[in-house]
Amino acid sequence: MRFAEIGQQLRQYRLESGLRAEEIAARLGVSRAALYRYEKGEVIKLDTIKRLAELLKISPLSLLGIGVEYISRPAFYYERIRAIEETCDQILQVFGPVAYLVTTDAFDSALAEVYAEAAEAAGTDRAALRAQSDQLLNVLAARKKIYQARKPAITAILSVPSLKRFLEGGVAAGVPVSERTRARAKAAARAEVEHIAALMEAEPIGVQLGLMASVEPNGNFKIFRSRERANLAINPFRLDAHPAVQTGVAMITAADEAISLHQKCAEQLWREALKGHTAAAKVRELLASVAEPA
Repeated sequence: MRFAEIGQQLRQYRLESGLRAEEIAARLGVSRAALYRYEKGEVIKLDTIKRLAELLKISPLSLLGIGVEYISRPAFYYERIRAIEETCDQILQVFGPVAYLVTTDAFDSALAEVYAEAAEAAGTDRAALRAQSDQLLNVLAARKKIYQARKPAITAILSVPSLKRFLEGGVAAGVPVSERTRARAKAAARAEVEHIAALMEAEPIGVQLGLMASVEPNGNFKIFRSRERANLAINPFRLDAHPAVQTGVAMITAADEAISLHQKCAEQLWREALKGHTAAAKVRELLASVAEPA
């Protein structure tokens, strides 16, 4: 049983719910001291796991890593990914315009600027939007900090269509902002795509970026592997839209069949993908074809 991950989920629920530890412990029928022990990854009785699953509004099977974990809030999804990345050794990403963990600090700065302007323009919803933005940005920053400390191997397959949309719309293209901020977001996206080309050329140890020249992705997924387990994550939430206005359901599972099928799909795409200097040349060709922001 994955007691450490169960403890992480329990702690995340406690922090996000706003409930005191005593209240959660009472709902589980345990002492506050026991609650803290569970959060640290100690063994939990099956009847307590059942009550915890009811509290978290997920199935006991999902909590035990047998079923599928469903997540309907962007910030909570990225927090779950942060917890998984704390122990993973390999990350495989299929599609998306960027591999977030190897983006530059300029990407995060542009994202924060867009989110901040959108929040300020939200009127009476300003405080709520700012809080949601800050929560997500803090989780993203924590993920990069973990990556820098652990340096898991990253393999990512990007696509020309998604990169083209990224260049044309800029960072967080789905968030309405002023023309001035949008121009800066487009400039940041252009710098990020140049960074991608440089990574493809340099092929640094632990980072492999492939490029599908014409395939339009039907969806995206990630596989996280550690020595003990693997997790598959399918995510409908996008960093190019404000977290407060996104709807969807993300899925995380450790089911062997799901991971195997997605792994085979990824391996086929990787065989077909452009790599190294060939991929970088294609990316630079795309950069030349998209006009620079005014």
